[in-house]
Amino acid sequence: MKNHFNPQRRQALSLLASAAVWGVAGKALAASNWPQKPLRLIVPYSAGGVSDIVARLVAQRLSTALGQSIVVDNRPGAAGTMGMNAMVKEGGDGHTFAFTPISPITLSPHLMKVGFDPMKDIVPVAPVMYSPVYVCATEAFKGKTLADAFAQAKSGSVTMACLGFGSVGHIIIEQLRRQTGSNLVPIPYKGDSQLLPDAVGAQFDILLINPSEPVNALVQRGKLRIIAVGSPERLPAVPDVPTLAELGHPDANMTSLFGFVAPTGMAPEVVQRLNTEINRSLQQPELRDRVQKLDNIALSQTPSQFAAAVQSAYEKNGKIIKQANIKAE
Repeated sequence: MKNHFNPQRRQALSLLASAAVWGVAGKALAASNWPQKPLRLIVPYSAGGVSDIVARLVAQRLSTALGQSIVVDNRPGAAGTMGMNAMVKEGGDGHTFAFTPISPITLSPHLMKVGFDPMKDIVPVAPVMYSPVYVCATEAFKGKTLADAFAQAKSGSVTMACLGFGSVGHIIIEQLRRQTGSNLVPIPYKGDSQLLPDAVGAQFDILLINPSEPVNALVQRGKLRIIAVGSPERLPAVPDVPTLAELGHPDANMTSLFGFVAPTGMAPEVVQRLNTEINRSLQQPELRDRVQKLDNIALSQTPSQFAAAVQSAYEKNGKIIKQANIKAE
């Protein structure tokens, strides 16, 4: 068989190979040159809460690593979905992302109308931590245990505050109400800025909230008393406090997963670079220790691992909400 040499064909193949190489190199170059301007980090809750505090801690280190300033934009409301909607609608510049618990993506869409498709419009970038849920008694509650709260709620009512309808705290309340047949009344707040002063003022009986420096300070001052926790196991900081599972409520024994997400329009190579820099930041002892000091569990995962966790939570929460017939309002 004759081997016919075709210079034109060889040149074409060479150009295609070069284009492929430069395509990969171009993506790498684009990621290395990104960001080209200051970044906007949306936090879908008010300033002072655990989302805001951790977002700012990580943003400080990201800003140094990326060589651009990061502006934190607090967008509270509708159990975090207002902030997620803002990120999806306004984040087409490739320089906007968010830090949030995953509940506005995996819980709220099952309970209310949102302006985005949680599985199509949002890209998980990097998880940061799991956070337990404190079940705290305020000075308005005269009982000692969660069982006392249920007993009181069967003959009267017990008010239980949380961060918005559709939040993890709200779902825990609804699970407990249905499991016990108690008159537990959820009271939603947009953010910590009004929630914590009302807790100090004993405007409600029970508070469900993630740990943060302001919350822990109120516990130390005796303004809040932790009577149960949503956590895989008892917390080292409060070893005598039982988990909700230990108290006979495994379905209500939920935690909050926090992480960074972006609009789907953000380039995959940029998502990967953000993931790398976020994970690198979390390896710094001072930041990791600060996160874990608040009883949170720091995480380090790839975008695909985080996406799998979000997908699983979305499907699981949908089943829980449907089976328990939980309504947002």
